[in-house]
Amino acid sequence: MPHVPTHGIPLEIVLHIIESACFDDDTIDAAFLGVCSLVGKSWTLPAQKLLFKRVQLCSQAAYNSFACAVSSSTQRGRVLANSVLQMRVVLDNNQPGPLKQACFARAVTLCPNLRELNLALYGCGEPGKDVVGSPALERMRRPAPSFERSTLDLLRTGPSITSLRFSNWSDNGQSIVQLLDIWPSLTSLSITGKTPHFSPGLTHPPYACPLTRLTMDCQLEPSLDFLQWLLHGSSQAKSLRAIDLDRQPSLDLLDYLTRTHGESLRELALPSCRTLEHANAVIRCHSLRDLRTERASTSPVVFRKLPAGIRRIAFGMDEDTPLQHVIEAVNTRDELDTVTVNLWGRGGSHRELSRLKMACAFRGVDLRITSDVRVHRAMVVSR
Repeated sequence: MPHVPTHGIPLEIVLHIIESACFDDDTIDAAFLGVCSLVGKSWTLPAQKLLFKRVQLCSQAAYNSFACAVSSSTQRGRVLANSVLQMRVVLDNNQPGPLKQACFARAVTLCPNLRELNLALYGCGEPGKDVVGSPALERMRRPAPSFERSTLDLLRTGPSITSLRFSNWSDNGQSIVQLLDIWPSLTSLSITGKTPHFSPGLTHPPYACPLTRLTMDCQLEPSLDFLQWLLHGSSQAKSLRAIDLDRQPSLDLLDYLTRTHGESLRELALPSCRTLEHANAVIRCHSLRDLRTERASTSPVVFRKLPAGIRRIAFGMDEDTPLQHVIEAVNTRDELDTVTVNLWGRGGSHRELSRLKMACAFRGVDLRITSDVRVHRAMVVSR
């Protein structure tokens, strides 16, 4: 039998394997890490550090347990507090034992290395009228209080957040403005749900923070005035590198974004690019490295005029989607390394799909094909 060293596999290698196995883009296998922490004393603290890398607080009870675990009164607590890099918080007064605003702010301040915050805000339904699973539009008509000044002041004393994902399922469209005033360190911003707006009669100085990434999935399209305010610092610094629009933008919105930020953009994602006007707005971005759509309606002009430095393209296709210019792009864009295709309808029987496969194989381009739009999104987001 081969000799097994008494000291076993080096702990660093074991932990690297564990970390690779238990993390994906948005979730952590807490049960798996909990088991790992029980293997032996040498595994306990390292496994707990991985477990605390991503924290989720959805109730007051969860906060109480978390605050106890990261207490600065113990060495272990300080180590675990320093391990927190990402935090997901839910503020929902419809739930029993909801997390309090002040405790949310306190949780943030307990984590000096926290960089990514995912915050979901829910409005409060009237007593007896809160229906589980009610439509999103009804949820967003529920009132939610603005953040209290004491909460905002406490958040200002906390770590420098660089990534904020804010999901607003209430009728309070001003909450995001309050939060943005706290963190001048933001580089990535995602806004979902209620369309943000300013309070009537109030003026705000232009948002000076130079963002590098903006993701939007609002129920209604934000006004150009709000976007000009939000992206003022980004346009001054020419810092915006990525825009991800989960809902189809109007021509006015897309035209504004590409005229103002097209020079700096490296990534652009939108549901479709059907019209010539939308296509002309997209091809204005001469430095694009990554272009993503998913519906089977992308204008051929987009593929015909892809920038020379394009590296990744993703699109949807059905049996009628023109592929000639996609194939030409594969053959002529030397930097192109990945093509991701989502098949709609009878797209798998497209007469030119085999030519696309051959072109990608000949050029060494990674061709990924799926007929599940959820898989398609996962493929392009996980790059």
